[in-house]
Amino acid sequence: MNAGSVAVVVPEGFGVPSWDLYELSIPCTVFGKAQPDLADPWYDLRLCSTGELQQDGSPPGAGLSLSTPYGLDDLVGADTVIVPSVPDPCVDEGRPLPPALITALRRAYEGGARMVSLCTGAFALAEAGLLDGRRATAHWMHTAQLAERFPKVRVDDSVLYVDDGDVLTSAGLTAGLDLCLHLVRRDLGAHVANQLARRMVVPAHRPGGQAQFVDLSVPTTDDGSLAPVLDWARAHLDQPLTVEDLARRAAMSPRTLHRRLRAATGATPLQWLLNQRLARAQSLLESTDLPIEKVGELSGLGTANNFRHHFLRQIGVSPGSYRRAFPRAVPASLPSVPGSRPPGEGSGRPPAAPRRPPRTSAAGA
Repeated sequence: MNAGSVAVVVPEGFGVPSWDLYELSIPCTVFGKAQPDLADPWYDLRLCSTGELQQDGSPPGAGLSLSTPYGLDDLVGADTVIVPSVPDPCVDEGRPLPPALITALRRAYEGGARMVSLCTGAFALAEAGLLDGRRATAHWMHTAQLAERFPKVRVDDSVLYVDDGDVLTSAGLTAGLDLCLHLVRRDLGAHVANQLARRMVVPAHRPGGQAQFVDLSVPTTDDGSLAPVLDWARAHLDQPLTVEDLARRAAMSPRTLHRRLRAATGATPLQWLLNQRLARAQSLLESTDLPIEKVGELSGLGTANNFRHHFLRQIGVSPGSYRRAFPRAVPASLPSVPGSRPPGEGSGRPPAAPRRPPRTSAAGA
């Protein structure tokens, strides 16, 4: 078992935006602080700047600029190379990464380094050609862009991380921590990884994948003619619904409904219905203490067994595990669902404190 050296790429040319500091801090926290009672020697961490300047030659003006003695040449020879994220323009606008970075990543891989990306860092590994033909992941908000831009990559948007041997990728935000702890487990064993996780007050391994964090709501569409029937369907999810029911309500044929709904949402009518039922179930699990059987009934997913089957298959965890991952909190107003009761009513305990709105990121789960 060997810890080895870890080189972390810092894209200096664009500055480090405050919202990317989380991914950057993860490898620093896991690999940067010596743990001599767990393993000695510990990892040798190096922050490696791309050293790029703005086009006018001035230092980066946005974000945080880090001073480090290490540059791209120090990627070569490292045992592990980690790309925590890439700048937003490289993801949203397709702006190319610095050629020197791409070259350094390829040289490091050819030199035998284990290559790792956290969140949008997968775009850097993909641009370097290191993900071609491989299964990989990124934050679910960006997996569609990753798949479209790099069709040779087998993108999996349902997992927290992918271990493909010498190339590993993770979803966004806390999933990067899951992957880094996995690296410690690979390098130094389960005991060391478990003890380190305890010190960080995080689970050593989280069940399920990032599917449990994906927003299943309907994408924005310009086809306003579908809005009435979709709103009606969402109001009747606790009832049996068929494609024919939706088509009749929309005054169109099932084939026309299928074509227009697919164009508007990217889903077939049956998949759209299932997504809405799952979204309703997630909301009820998060915001009420209703029994699992009642949640399945109100979301239209049937018996408790049928509900568990669909939820586990699509979300990746059981309804009970999902509820434990999202402790019950009181939203501004509970979903208007037949049979649901106000928080705390009949439960013998006062309502929970309101939950802060979830933070969004260009990178998650």
